[in-house]
Amino acid sequence: MASRNHNFTFMLISFLILHAMILFASAGWLPFSAKHVIIFNKLVTRATLVVHCRNKGEDKGVFSLGHGDSFDFRFRVNLRKTTVYTCSFDWPNNTATFDIFRADRDDNPKSKVGVCSECIWSIYEPAPCRDRRDGGQPYCFPWAS
Repeated sequence: MASRNHNFTFMLISFLILHAMILFASAGWLPFSAKHVIIFNKLVTRATLVVHCRNKGEDKGVFSLGHGDSFDFRFRVNLRKTTVYTCSFDWPNNTATFDIFRADRDDNPKSKVGVCSECIWSIYEPAPCRDRRDGGQPYCFPWAS
């Protein structure tokens, strides 16, 4: 009987620890949290958007998106939580750059925009905007260049 109680206790504690780890990871508290960035072409002019995203060690390639089309990529935040992915965006007569993912902004529970595990971006001419999962007003940011 004691063996059964011991096994049950072990399983219960293991389950609770695993559950807590999942909650902490989704809230941006654990290192190496998984991220999924999705970029939508929402240019009002309906022009084709050419997107090129990269970080220090990885180039995601160049993609041409028609109006309404999307491009996505996945990665894990580094241990020091300094992960940054920068994208260049080209459309007729315009070129702009923006940090599409920054750990200090997108994986920080204390940032004004909060943590995203699925970071959905709509690209408009005046600004890139991170969509909110609750359907509220998106967070729009100025272009870096």
